[in-house]
Amino acid sequence: MNSLLHITNGDSFTERLKPLKLKGDVITWREMLCEGQTLTNVGSENFWKARFEFLHKNYKVSKSWFIEKTLKEYRSLCNHKQQDKIVLWFEYDLFCQINMIAVLSWLKTHRKYAEISLVCSGKEDESDKMYGLCELSNEQLLDLYENRTILKQDDIEYADYVWQLYCSDNPIRLENLSDFKEYQFDYLSDAVQNHLQRFPSIKNGLNQMENNILQLTLDKKPGSKKALLGTVLQNQGGLGFGDTQYERAISRLKPLFTSFNPARLTKKGKEVLDNQTSYYSCIQDNEVYLGGALKYNFLYNTDSDRILKL
Repeated sequence: MNSLLHITNGDSFTERLKPLKLKGDVITWREMLCEGQTLTNVGSENFWKARFEFLHKNYKVSKSWFIEKTLKEYRSLCNHKQQDKIVLWFEYDLFCQINMIAVLSWLKTHRKYAEISLVCSGKEDESDKMYGLCELSNEQLLDLYENRTILKQDDIEYADYVWQLYCSDNPIRLENLSDFKEYQFDYLSDAVQNHLQRFPSIKNGLNQMENNILQLTLDKKPGSKKALLGTVLQNQGGLGFGDTQYERAISRLKPLFTSFNPARLTKKGKEVLDNQTSYYSCIQDNEVYLGGALKYNFLYNTDSDRILKL
């Protein structure tokens, strides 16, 4: 068995790796831990049970699909015990960074002996654009690989610590983290900030992402739901969400739209966006988790950038 193992952030990049002809086996981490309840003990029976329940309920993921796509790949990771070098391939956005710290938490427990290194794409040139791995050329990817970050034990323990806080029932503990710069994760601080802004705003009960959907509808006047989705995906900042996640978010906001073809807001939708009225009581759902915390048990104060517990 090869002494090198690559863990990638998803299927599309696993395919993208092939032409690079790097040595080593490849495991794909197929999860979206930025959504739904997460438990600290990554890979445990309770962890996968909670994940399946969330994915089944919200994304109609079948048991057979979950076993075939997610659990089979996870078991393959468990069976790769011999590798003394593990390379993680992740990106700058919230979606990827949360998966990354979960994988590092698992590696801290189960692969104590391995040298773990990180390839993480994001700011790759002088422009403001942030790049996903699949957007880079073979030469750029090989360059990132050659200059990958060898993680120290302190880095791995810090990632695990952030994961524990992410899974706790109180996001205020995450908010109080201020020592990101002491560790080798260039994008984790921004990801945590983006996560905190997913709690409902004190001003109108919608979080930053939901407000962004309404604002883009008002500004861009998309001609169809598909056009709205495309606009949101291109203007989502550092979330890194996919179309299925946004379809679900848009369906929650449906009462604030007069129509989707073209996409237009109701009078109330405009008032909510303008902070003249709150949508909190209409959208509140006591079963929605962000990590280990219930989304609607907290409010985000956009003036002070602080979380408040209700």
